[in-house]
Amino acid sequence: MKIERLMVKNVITLQTGASAYDAVKLMNKNGIGCLVAVDNGEILGILTERDLLERVLEKCRNPKETDISEIMTRQVIVGEPDMQLVEATKLMFENKVKKLPIVKGNQLVGLVTLTDIARATSADEKTIELVEALSNMHMI
Repeated sequence: MKIERLMVKNVITLQTGASAYDAVKLMNKNGIGCLVAVDNGEILGILTERDLLERVLEKCRNPKETDISEIMTRQVIVGEPDMQLVEATKLMFENKVKKLPIVKGNQLVGLVTLTDIARATSADEKTIELVEALSNMHMI
């Protein structure tokens, strides 16, 4: 199965210049665990719940005064829409990422998570629950 069949196409994004507070509000409003920072559709970084916990909360930074460009992950691992599901899964595990932005050329076209992959592979409910639990754990 190609990853484009599985990816979420309406990825919630924001521009650098937004504050960590703005990012948290947007994530909460949409019930999501990450945002992709873009400029004209090109990925500049990814901001996850883990980034917010480690780089804002743990360091006692003011979220209203912290620009996402200061805390987002800039070295973003990406996939392509025509990748096979197995390739994408291997890429995610090798790079210890739980969220994989999908690009065509330099443009963001989708996003896939480990939970999406578990659901798509007809995993049983217990396996899906395990993947979701692991997705919320800090990877060492």
